[in-house]
Amino acid sequence: VLGRYVRETRTLTLAQAVHKMSGFAAARFGLADRGRLAPGMAADAVVFDPATVADRATFAQPFQYPVGIDAVIVNGHVALRDGQHAGSRRGRALRATSLVARTQGAS
Repeated sequence: VLGRYVRETRTLTLAQAVHKMSGFAAARFGLADRGRLAPGMAADAVVFDPATVADRATFAQPFQYPVGIDAVIVNGHVALRDGQHAGSRRGRALRATSLVARTQGAS
């Protein structure tokens, strides 16, 4: 999204793209404590270089790490730093059944 729609096609501003991938997505799935950095919210963040961030995954190789990501912070703990797992396992899986219940009736 950032590489293609912000840098290449200039369809979105950086702020619009970040919101679509964070605040908008969290609201769409009913995750009230996610999607923005503010007091009382879960501290989830991705530290990236907007000039170089790019997805490397392809249909044939879908599990390729993107480039340009310096760190991933989950629930206030560094989970990924410089492309390497940092030891933190603070995230949790979202069950599809709970997401369906949260999104029913949303448009």
